[in-house]
Amino acid sequence: MRVTRTLRATVGAALTGALLLAAGGTASADQTRKDLWPLEAFGAQQAWQSATGKGITVAVIDGGFRKSHQDLTGQFVRGENFANTTQGDGSKDLAPGEDLRDHGTAMAGIIAGHGHGAGGSDGVKGLAPGAKIMPLPMYKNDAAATRYAVDHGADVINMSFVESPSADTCASIHYAVEKGVVVVAGVGNDGNSVKNYPVACPGAIGVGAVDEFGEASDANNTNSTLDLLAPGVKIPVAMGKSDSDYRTADGSSAATAYVSATVALLKEKFPDLTPGQIANRLVKTAGLPQAQKDKHLQLPDTHYGYGFIQPGPALRRDIAAGPAQGPLPMPKGEAPQEPVKAGADKGQDPDPPMGGKQKLMLYGAIGVGALVVVGIVIAVVVAMRRRNNTRTQAWG
Repeated sequence: MRVTRTLRATVGAALTGALLLAAGGTASADQTRKDLWPLEAFGAQQAWQSATGKGITVAVIDGGFRKSHQDLTGQFVRGENFANTTQGDGSKDLAPGEDLRDHGTAMAGIIAGHGHGAGGSDGVKGLAPGAKIMPLPMYKNDAAATRYAVDHGADVINMSFVESPSADTCASIHYAVEKGVVVVAGVGNDGNSVKNYPVACPGAIGVGAVDEFGEASDANNTNSTLDLLAPGVKIPVAMGKSDSDYRTADGSSAATAYVSATVALLKEKFPDLTPGQIANRLVKTAGLPQAQKDKHLQLPDTHYGYGFIQPGPALRRDIAAGPAQGPLPMPKGEAPQEPVKAGADKGQDPDPPMGGKQKLMLYGAIGVGALVVVGIVIAVVVAMRRRNNTRTQAWG
C-alpha cells in the first residue's frame, strides 16, 4: 500500500530540515529484489555494460548510516561526522522506534548497494553498484559537509533533504560545481509550490519522484527548482532495526539518490564532462509518459521538469558535450573559497573597509580624544605644581 505521509520529519532534533522519504511496511530480501522495479525500468543490466560507477565517490549528506547492513558492507569510504550524535549513528535524539541511520542507509543502498546472497541476487542493489559512498552525517552543517566532500575527493554529492539555508549554503554548492562536483538535491514532498533549500541554489540538480508508469508524484513540490524526475514511489530500501531489514518507501529523497547514481555512471564513462555537461546528458535523454507528450508541455514543466531520467540512453547516445554551464541554472562568477559569513549572502561585507566619511569620523574622534588627553595632562601638571608650592610654604 502506498504511503501517503509526506516530508517525513527526521527523528527528534537530529537534523535541521526534513528527510524526503516516507517508509512503509517491512519486506523480505527476496521480495525486495523482486519489487525493485527501477532496475528493470532502467534496463540496469545493459547499462552496467557501459558503467557501474567504478572509481566514483558519491558523498551522501544525511542523518546517519548503518554501515554494517548486509547490502552495503565494503561500500563506504572515510567520511566525517557533522552531526550532534556521538558517531552520527542515532545514539541520541531518537524518537521511539526510530533510528537516525535509516534514511542515510536507504540512500546509500539505492546508489551503491551490492545486494547479498549468491551473486548478490537478494536484497537491494543500487544503480551504481561499483561506486563508493562517502558518509557525511549532518546536523545544521550542510555547507560544511558540502565543502568537506569537495575537498576530500567526492565526485557527486547527494542531498536528500530540505532545510533552512545558512549564509554559506548556496556558496558551498557554487564551490562544489566550480570544482567539478555534481550536486543533486530533492525538491521536497509538500505537494505545493514552495521552493526549498538546498535545491533552490543555482548549480543543484532538482529532483522529484515519479512512479513506475512515468507519472509525477502528487507529493512533489512543483516550481522552477524541479529539473528531472526519477523513481520515488514504492521503492524497496535497506532500512530497519537490523543489518537485514527492508522497507518500501516513497519520496523525492529516493528519486534524488537514483539521479546521483546515474550521475556516478556518467562520471565514470565521461570523466571530462563538467557538472553542466553531465546535466545536459540527463536533460537531453529525459522521457515523458505518452499522456504528457500529447499535451505538448513546454519544458521545463513545473510538474515534470524536463522529464524522467533514462540512464541507458544517457550513457549510450551520441550527444555533443555542449557549453560547460549546461542547460540548468548555474551560479555566476567565482565561488568563495572560504565559508561565507552570516550577512554576506545579502551582499553585505561582514567586515567592510572604511570609506572616506568613516575615516574622517574616526580621525575626528581620535583628534578630540587626543585633545582631551592633553588637557587632562596639563591640568594634572598645574595641580601638582600648586601642591608642591603649598608644601614648600608649609615646610619652609
